Amino acid sequence: MLLLGLLLLVLLASARLLRAQWMHRSLHLPPLAPGFLHLLHPNLPSHLLSLTRELGPIYRLHYGLQEVVVLNSKQAIEEAMLRKWADFAGRPQLLSYKLVCQQYPDLSLGDYSLLWKAHKKLSRSALLLGTRNIMEPVVQQLAQEFCERLGAQAGAPVDIYHEFSLLTCSIICCLSFGSKEDNLIRSIYSCVQDLMTAWDHWSVQILELLPFLRFLPNPGVWRLKQLVAARDHIVGQQLRQHKEQLMAGQWRDMMDYMLQEVRQPRKDWGSRQLKEGHVHMAVVDFFIGGTTTTATTLSWAVAFLLHHPEIQQRLQEELDLELGPGLLASPLPYKERSRLPLLNATITEVLRLRPVVPLALPHRTTRPSSISGYDIPKDTVIIPNIQGAHLDPSVWERPHEFRPDRFLQPGKGPRELAFGCGARVCLGEPLARLELFVVLSRLLQAFTLLPLEGALPSLEPQPYSGVNLQMQPFRVRLQPRGPGAPRPGQCQ
Repeated sequence: MLLLGLLLLVLLASARLLRAQWMHRSLHLPPLAPGFLHLLHPNLPSHLLSLTRELGPIYRLHYGLQEVVVLNSKQAIEEAMLRKWADFAGRPQLLSYKLVCQQYPDLSLGDYSLLWKAHKKLSRSALLLGTRNIMEPVVQQLAQEFCERLGAQAGAPVDIYHEFSLLTCSIICCLSFGSKEDNLIRSIYSCVQDLMTAWDHWSVQILELLPFLRFLPNPGVWRLKQLVAARDHIVGQQLRQHKEQLMAGQWRDMMDYMLQEVRQPRKDWGSRQLKEGHVHMAVVDFFIGGTTTTATTLSWAVAFLLHHPEIQQRLQEELDLELGPGLLASPLPYKERSRLPLLNATITEVLRLRPVVPLALPHRTTRPSSISGYDIPKDTVIIPNIQGAHLDPSVWERPHEFRPDRFLQPGKGPRELAFGCGARVCLGEPLARLELFVVLSRLLQAFTLLPLEGALPSLEPQPYSGVNLQMQPFRVRLQPRGPGAPRPGQCQ
């Protein structure tokens, strides 16, 4: 059956290719990469970047029955997403997207429209206005408790990704629901982890390549639907509780804020169409987009510092000079983050080398457009290769090396694109950057990060990582800092 499906795929793709060539015969299109199996490569971002040697930074390739355009340079990505953002703000409606959305469209996966713009404005306002007075105190408090909890495991091997994931989930839980209940946090954490694993599974992703398989029994799809139902049950319970306790003109968290907004819509057309389902899906986006992604970036930062103990030592010297060592040192307000230039540069370098969503999410052209002189027809699917752009030797000196010092002069060098740019820029970027700064500063004040004996973590991502650039599992020892404690790179 699968062999027959592959044969059918080739025949249909060939027919669509001939039809597309005929329809677009007068256009100057990007070059086409030969072959149909590019997206099965185990390290897709690197593979897509390697094709630029023969095809240039912009080219087309086959994605199942469809052609997509891949952007591999910072210049091309910024031209499309910033200067021509309205042309490239759409989102293709893939079958796997529909499986994880309910009756109201998801913000990250929803197509561009007036209603989508209102949904984004609601969610952004909830994050930046609804939590304006509590966001940083919540992150600082939970990061402090996180370090205190890890201090009780001093010297023991720690699964740092697991710990970071629980921390980021608890932060989103506090901001969204106003709750620090351990059972709720762990339920959401498990659901998010399982949901992302199920969504990335080949049995779901293959539906984009072989759509007819959706008519056959599929345990992977059945499992995904179960997890989506569990996700919606958790969020639905919180939604009902918040509606019962809601007081006009007051809010305690993001869900309260959004419920107030949809009950008293503004005058523009889009906001009048917002319903409670949009609040529900906004919260889903905060959890899906704000837990594993930030936890993964924090884990990559720890891995790089284990490989570069000299950078870790310089970071601790910077922190000690400005704040003092240990858990009792005063936290630095985020607005004063310029006092820790090396920490800011290290975070930026980690985001450059390991953008957690290396291919972003695919875009769709809303009208005919162009990039770097190439014609791009309407409804073309666009894949921005963020990681590829971050490794472009014409932009970055020695791009594959971990060199935070390249960012020690703010504004002098190029900007990384880890959170995307333009209309589809990551909604949670302000929170994620705050978390990265606070958690890493707290962690390095309190502990020296040490590898297990002879076991430096791999800096290569897991093959077939899916949407997120996942790390290979590793553990770390956290040595409390103090007189006589080992310095980074020293043996005990």
